[in-house]
This record gives sequence, structure tokens and C-alpha cells, in this order.
Amino acid sequence: MTVYHHSEVDRAELRAYRLARVRSELKRRDYAGILLYDPVNIRYATDCANMQVWTLHNRVRFAFIATEGPVVLFDFHGSAHLAAAIETIDEVRPARAYDHFEAGPRAAEQAGHWAAEIADLLASHGGGNRRLAVDRLEPRGLSALQAQRVEVMDGDEVMASARLIKGAAELAAMREAIAACEEGMRRMRTALRPGISENALWSILHQTNIELGGEWIETRLLTSGPRTLPWFQECGPRRIEAGDLVSFDTDLIGPNGYCADISRSWLRGAGRPSPAQAELHEIALAQIAHNMALLQPGLSFAEFVERGYRLPEDCLPHRYSVLAHGVGLCDEYPALYYAEDMAAFGYDGILEAGMTLCVESLVGRRGGREAVKLEQQVLLGERGAEPLSTFPLGL
Repeated sequence: MTVYHHSEVDRAELRAYRLARVRSELKRRDYAGILLYDPVNIRYATDCANMQVWTLHNRVRFAFIATEGPVVLFDFHGSAHLAAAIETIDEVRPARAYDHFEAGPRAAEQAGHWAAEIADLLASHGGGNRRLAVDRLEPRGLSALQAQRVEVMDGDEVMASARLIKGAAELAAMREAIAACEEGMRRMRTALRPGISENALWSILHQTNIELGGEWIETRLLTSGPRTLPWFQECGPRRIEAGDLVSFDTDLIGPNGYCADISRSWLRGAGRPSPAQAELHEIALAQIAHNMALLQPGLSFAEFVERGYRLPEDCLPHRYSVLAHGVGLCDEYPALYYAEDMAAFGYDGILEAGMTLCVESLVGRRGGREAVKLEQQVLLGERGAEPLSTFPLGL
């Protein structure tokens, strides 16, 4: 599942497919190459990971991918060995950082050296094309590249488009991540007893993920009883009581770096749910089932939203941010908004076979005490949505 864990994933196939997807998008836009800073994008394009969370906020690692030419990984000091077995990486160089942490008062100087090295790669492999896509860039870096006559283009769109359609090796990798996540959920369910704290219950998922070769969890979204509403509170020291709903969203980056984004709500205790709890759960189940049945290749985003399940009016104030969203190495394009939010945030597009999506539901009533959170991860095939997450949806 990582270099330290057995996996059934064909790494060579995975790497070749993903790199080809990136280069296809670059060619389609007539870009000479792309410069990647987002560690998730670097992982997608190169399959080489290094201190993924730390490099989210320390600009000490980046990759240059020529549309027609080499893949050059600029890695953190002393890390060249991490790419030794990766056949799609042609060269590893030390990364030059120009942020204030690394460069201090020499930031402008270091940015100049950095830009000159990137411009030299572009000149050597771009065939005269000076159009370079970049996914993340600070003002100092933009100015330095422009001083080298580099035309900076939007790399975020390139990578979102490349990552949209999953290949067979990607799906195998995602299934392994989901398997690790669902093992963690089984252990959580066994440990869920009155008196356990939210933090202690959540820690079981982390421990299982690491044990099985996973990487990190992006949020702390597990709450109980009255802390389930409003949503987006993080787990804390509250002791879970008999009769509480426990609602959570895994947001787990598991083995192979793939995301398992699954939500469930459970009833703590041997008794039956209250009528209010049962009704919230029934609405959430109906929303998930209705919207999964809608998913078909060729359907537009706007059509999906228009035909989407309508929550009761008093549940709308607590609706989730989206009806569904893409998923891969993390939450990805597209975001399919509620009809109520389309005018402010929504956009159109076409659902395609090979996309992987998470279908969402958050149901809590205005003035209510608790909320139910459900989420199913699916593959969009030629005949519709196939569940990838198989853990039971029941309370």
C-alpha cells in the first residue's frame, strides 16, 4: 500500500496513465510544460511523496513536467533517493526555496535564481514555446518568471482536468484506500460505547489508517449528540452518551495516497432511535439513493442539480455545501451545488464515465438537536453509479 506495505496496484501502469493524462491536457492547451507545487498534484504526476502535509505549507518541493521532454523533480534537501525507483522521473535536483522561512532577506535573490533555472528548462524543452502552466504561485515567483519572459498560465485547471477520469490502476488504488478506511470504521463501531470520548473514537480511524499503510486524515469531523448540529464542528473531549447520534466524515487519505471520503451516522446504545432521529436518517437515505440513481454519463451538472432530491424546507438551512463532488487523491473537481446555491457558486459541465464521485447528505432540522451525515463514494460507469464504499448505511 506504500513502499512499506504490500499492494496489488500496478505502479508502472498507474504512473504511465497519470503522466499521460497530464501531458494530454498540456498538449490540448499548447503549453510547453507545467510547474507543480501542490503536493497532491506532484503525487499525481510523479507518484513520489515526501512529507505531504509539511510541504503543503513549506514551499520546498516542486516538479517541472515538459509536455515534450523530461520530468524533473526538485526535492527537499537530502531526499533524492525517494525517486530512485520511479521510472517516470528523469532527473532529481535540489529545490531552491524563496519563501521568507527559507530565504529570509535573500528571498528576491533566490527567486531570481529559481526563475532562471525554470526558464532554462523551458528553453531547452519547450521548442520556443514560453507558455508554462503553474498550479500554485506567489507574487514574488510570478514576477521572477515574468522577468524571464515566461508566460504563466493556469495549472490548476490543467491538473483538475487530468485527474478527472480514473484508470484501472487508480481504481485499484482507491479500493485499497477504501478497504483500509472501512476497517477503521469497523473498529470504531466496535469501540463505540457510552463514555468513550469523541477524540478517542476518532483516534481509532487514524491508528488503523497508519497501520494499514495510509497517510493522513484531512479533517476532524466526528461529533455526537447536540454537537452534530450545526455541522463542521471538530471532535473534542465530549463523552458520548447512550442514545446519542454519532456523525462523522472520514476525509481519509489512505494507502496509495487515495482518498476514502465516507460519512455515516450511528446510534449509540442498544435501543431504538427516537422518531426524530429515525426521520432524519430516512430523509438522508432517500437523498443519497435518489441522487445516486440520477448519475449517468452525459448528464449535465445543471440537469443533475435540477433533478436532485429536494430537502424539506426546514432542513435547507443546514444543507451540506454540495450534493456531490469528485474524489481521487483528495476531494476534486467537480462540485455539484444545491439548486439554491447555483446562481452564486454553481457551474455546468458533463458527467463522464470513469469519474469517481462522493454523493453527500446532511440532514438536520431548523431548531433541531442532531444531524445525520451520510456520504457514498461511487464510480460512474456506463450504466450509472457503482458504490465503491460498501459499509452499511444504517444507524
